[in-house]
Amino acid sequence: MYGPLLSGLFPDIALLTSLRLSNIALIESLELSFDAGFTVLTGETGAGKSILLDALDALLGGAHGTSGCKLLRNGAKRAQIEASFLISPAVDFWLKSHSLETEDNELVISREWRGGDGRIISRYRLNGIVVNREQILSLRPFLIDFTVQGQTHKFAKLGQQLSWLDQFGGDSLKTLRSNVRKDWKNWHKSLLRLDEAKADFANSKMKYDEDLIILEELEHAQIDDPHEDQKLQEEQDRLVNGVRLQQGLRFLFAHLKEGSEDFPSVLDQLLMCIHELDTILRLDSSLQIQKDKSLDLEAGLQDLINSFEVYASLLDSNPQRLEELQQRLQTLKRLQRKYDLDLSELITLKDKLRDSLRLSDFEGTITSLKLEEDNLRKLRDTSNNLLTAKRSTLACQLEEMMVNKLRPMGMQNIRFEIDIQAKEPNENGCDSIQFLFSANPDNPLLPLVDVASGGEMSRFLLALKTVLSTVDDSSTMIFDEIDAGVSGRVSCAIAELLKALASDRQVFCITHQPLVAAAAHQHFRVSKSHDLGVTRSDVCKLVEIQDRQREIAELAGGDFAEASLYAASLLDQQAA
Repeated sequence: MYGPLLSGLFPDIALLTSLRLSNIALIESLELSFDAGFTVLTGETGAGKSILLDALDALLGGAHGTSGCKLLRNGAKRAQIEASFLISPAVDFWLKSHSLETEDNELVISREWRGGDGRIISRYRLNGIVVNREQILSLRPFLIDFTVQGQTHKFAKLGQQLSWLDQFGGDSLKTLRSNVRKDWKNWHKSLLRLDEAKADFANSKMKYDEDLIILEELEHAQIDDPHEDQKLQEEQDRLVNGVRLQQGLRFLFAHLKEGSEDFPSVLDQLLMCIHELDTILRLDSSLQIQKDKSLDLEAGLQDLINSFEVYASLLDSNPQRLEELQQRLQTLKRLQRKYDLDLSELITLKDKLRDSLRLSDFEGTITSLKLEEDNLRKLRDTSNNLLTAKRSTLACQLEEMMVNKLRPMGMQNIRFEIDIQAKEPNENGCDSIQFLFSANPDNPLLPLVDVASGGEMSRFLLALKTVLSTVDDSSTMIFDEIDAGVSGRVSCAIAELLKALASDRQVFCITHQPLVAAAAHQHFRVSKSHDLGVTRSDVCKLVEIQDRQREIAELAGGDFAEASLYAASLLDQQAA
């Protein structure tokens, strides 16, 4: 029923149109509808006003784990929170990027708790489709912005103050930030490539040095013959067994060629046999073949004797040569054990190292990458400087606007400055932002998060959200007792700010201040009742002027008649 009207009023804002609760805290069942503009919720302390904020917070990803179970009404096994929103372009873009559909420009978000088997299960849905908490949390900033007392952690959050300053810059800063992000990423990739090349060079140099030591050792060993160890072993065996070998050779020579009167040598006997064959051949020529074989046998025997004579000449009983052989064999065996390779494989390794041992052109590559990194660093620094200059200009503008907003809220002597310091560049630039604050003229400027009181922090947040609203077109804003503990004059200024803020967006505020309540376009009253030992919270919309006057009078306190007149005058002023 609110779609065409509200979307026509605020086409770029996500608007909360309804909220339904079932078995949440002190609320058994509740359904509320909301309009555009400024809405207040009032009621006595403890009536349950914060339940509505807690419910919305839980719906949008808060109250995680066991803390969510605390929202369930006592004794309930099932609870649900459901809210409807008219979507903004930002929300529509988010939904499409997550492949989620909408109907009639409306988004329905629900969260349900079910109990069973000693545990409680929570589930989120968007337009009936189950989603996870991470998705809800990423959508949350486009729907509702919560501001409650004691939000010091927001200022302490890393990068938050810089984010606010950049948010204030709006579209004028987007191009600069985009350039900074692009140039930083390009430089960072270049730096990673340079570091990787340096690491590769270091590893290659280390491997080169190790391989060079191996090659020098193998070259020094002068290994070229894959059978050298076998030959050396044979030669060593001959030297070690030289005496026995000579004895054997003398025996062979004695029997094969020398002989004696009593025992002719084998050669002598073979020659005698050949001589006898010559005699027989004269009687029978058919034995010529046997004669030829005998001659071949005699030639073969002579060759055998000659080979023994050559072998005999090689026999050496030189102890020095034996020592050389043994040392050489030890060298070869040590290399084979060290590298777990045989002699042939060691020679192959040596040849391979000789061919491959040359450093690649890492120096040239590193020089080229360093030049690229230097150029990209300059581009990065140029973009950062432009962004810093723009931020400095924006900081001066934000300082002035914030002071003008805060002084009417009882902070006449406020000083506020935005300190910009250089830091190590990242994709957001090279600026570190610190909000400095002083509420009194004799106090030095110090970090806001350290010196501002709870009330000052609340008013600062209200002023900041008001200023940022001129460039932020995203979410509905909710303030929880942002006006607590302030005077009437200050609450009047706060009321004017909230009402002005609601001129182009939806604003909710929980308040105890009659001036703030009177400034609202819609007014809800939260009350608590007891029936048969059961405590319940009830919420009703105050439509009639008399009902609003009565509630504002109760907020004002004192004599009810006077308070009623005061409330009536406030409402008349707002209506005028």
